[in-house]
Amino acid sequence: MTSTPQRTTSRPLVIASIMASMAMVAIEATIVSTVMPQIASELGGLHLYSWVFASFLLAQTAMTVVFGKLSDLYGRKPIMFVGIAVFVIGSVLAGFSWSMPAMICFRLIQGIGAGAIQPVSLTIVGDLYPVRERGKVQGWLASVWAVSAVVGPMIGALIVQKLSWAWIFWVNVPIGLAAAAGFWLFLHEAPTVRRSSIDMVGAVLFTIGIAALMISLTEFGVGNSGVALAWAGLFVVTLVLFIAQERRAADPMVSLRLWGARMIATVNGAAMLAGMVLIGITTFLPMYVQVVLERSSVTAGLTLTMVMLGWPIGATLTSRTFHRIGLWRMVVAGAALIPVGTSTFVLLGTGSSPVLPAVGSFIIGLGMGVMSLSSLILIQEGVDLAQRGVATASNVFSRNLGSALGAAFFGAVFNFGLTHGDGRPMFSDEQLRMLLQGVHGSVAGDAGIRLALGGSLHLTFVMMLVVSLGVIALALLLPREGLVENRAVGAGGAAPK
Repeated sequence: MTSTPQRTTSRPLVIASIMASMAMVAIEATIVSTVMPQIASELGGLHLYSWVFASFLLAQTAMTVVFGKLSDLYGRKPIMFVGIAVFVIGSVLAGFSWSMPAMICFRLIQGIGAGAIQPVSLTIVGDLYPVRERGKVQGWLASVWAVSAVVGPMIGALIVQKLSWAWIFWVNVPIGLAAAAGFWLFLHEAPTVRRSSIDMVGAVLFTIGIAALMISLTEFGVGNSGVALAWAGLFVVTLVLFIAQERRAADPMVSLRLWGARMIATVNGAAMLAGMVLIGITTFLPMYVQVVLERSSVTAGLTLTMVMLGWPIGATLTSRTFHRIGLWRMVVAGAALIPVGTSTFVLLGTGSSPVLPAVGSFIIGLGMGVMSLSSLILIQEGVDLAQRGVATASNVFSRNLGSALGAAFFGAVFNFGLTHGDGRPMFSDEQLRMLLQGVHGSVAGDAGIRLALGGSLHLTFVMMLVVSLGVIALALLLPREGLVENRAVGAGGAAPK
């Protein structure tokens, strides 16, 4: 069991290291999204474009729970070193990519590193700060993602203009080294009791199963039903073997008893559905603003950026009020804001102002900030210290899995809305591309595309509203027991209950 931090730990400098490591992952996502069209034009293999992002998400999701468990066994510090090292190595190799398959492989390596950095960083905060102080720090971390969403595209554009695109990956090297040095110098953990056995079979089966599920969802999203079903079959087989292994393992990689507890299951279920809504907005709102409302790409980006503005505000408000209002009420309040925000997209029409979706995005971001932070504190305080790493990782994993599910599900809804009764598409991809690039055809043809696209996106937004209602339904199932504060130990750590 990981012990509480020693007195020599410098909490502000450790938090600075955490923010640097998380910024490295957050900015990377937005920079790559901005620069990827140019990279694809140079490397070729445009048909593999989506896999540059899918490989990263696949690896990150699959490894999140594995690294969370390892941090419980061996301590947070060594696992953070592993995560940073793997991420930096993947970044260096990605800068040397000579083809799209190579880029996909190196992005997968980056994803493995991110799978350690994100959950273990949140767990370190839980170790260092008592619950009353933790919310404020988590609000700071939320602001890292908000700032990254704004500055990432600008940094990417500047790097490509002045330097080679390879530097969008190589810029991670100094940031990663600085973060690692901060952990080495300022994070001091007590010696950790090492277990004699690790559930390697469970870890391998879990990784294979999640990878199969993610690939199946990705293939389904692009219309390859046969390939998707084959991978789904592998997932089912692996899932059965994994459950059997975890039931008989002395120290299981994923505790079925922990994941099946009412509080963990409902919080993680709500996080998964919220992740679905978030990826749906990210994918389809800019398209609606650009094509249906006929606004610029800058305006579309600003409407979406409001999510990242509301998120840290929600987290900050939660950190200052949850000890008075209660975590159960905060989770429900945050969950209730998500369908309120999503409902504004259902109300959109061809004559709507972009202010309406911007307000909706802000409300959703506010709800996500409130719900995610209060849920995380609830999970961390609801388990023993020896299980805090894997419990925190389970919440991050659920949100990432929701993103993958949402991308496939809402993509299928969107495509269904764009087909005639006989299954034929209403317009070609080339017609849509020309419309987005400002190359107009006939007035009637363009109007027809906008009308068809508006109808399909409206159907997609309605399904997002349905999913968001599921978020609040799960939140209401949370047990209402009050938060039991841990006793402060040492320099602000928390003792196991």
